[in-house]
Amino acid sequence: MVSIVVPVYNAANYIEKTIDMVCRQTYKDWELILVDDASRDNSAEIIEDYIKKQGKRIRLIRKKVNQGAAEARNTGIDASSGRFIAFLDADDIWMPEKLEEQVAYMELTGAAFCFHAYEFGDENANPTGKIVHVPPKLKYKQALSRTIIFTTTVMFDTEKIDMEIIHMPNVPSEDTATWWRILKSGYEAYGLDENLAIYRRPPKSLSSNKLEAIGRIWFLYRNIAGLSVAKSLFYFGGWAVRATLRRL
Repeated sequence: MVSIVVPVYNAANYIEKTIDMVCRQTYKDWELILVDDASRDNSAEIIEDYIKKQGKRIRLIRKKVNQGAAEARNTGIDASSGRFIAFLDADDIWMPEKLEEQVAYMELTGAAFCFHAYEFGDENANPTGKIVHVPPKLKYKQALSRTIIFTTTVMFDTEKIDMEIIHMPNVPSEDTATWWRILKSGYEAYGLDENLAIYRRPPKSLSSNKLEAIGRIWFLYRNIAGLSVAKSLFYFGGWAVRATLRRL
């Protein structure tokens, strides 16, 4: 079984479509764990109505206090019962064959940690034609200069990786911090270079996004990876070039 963990916060505009999308997967052996992070809208009520109608494999966990996406995912991980754990953000899109192809690839390669290619979409999730391709494998030092692992594409095999190591720290860019910790411990991330997801990008200030991204990656280098200023600058140069090319 695949346990699909979805953090939900003020996702009323997306959440029903997200659930429908999971239900349309060609791979049918899954459970969907939706963790409502004290939403201020009616996200939880929409999910509850869906479960009443046809949600035998869908669970809702309601948190009383907003703790952020990292803690919401950790709550979902702890509640999961499947061999495989996949992450999905409420506003992103999976292709119908995503689970089937990724599970088959992981069983074929023996991967404990897998991610795949994806495509950028606009605020309505319409594909833009810009596909982010991924390498066959990614090791720790390679990952430091290329934040290419998109959370909605990640899957773990809990028979091959310790559940505790995939819990996310409550820091900026908690997903990247998690991938680095896993890779640093000796695992390799296997890349499936098939476009199986769409990354929805709402219209925001590009300059603001860039400044925030720079601050987050510098924090990760210095406080999570524990790199010196010189090494941080070295990896930052590679990250900046790749991040720019990926979004052009």
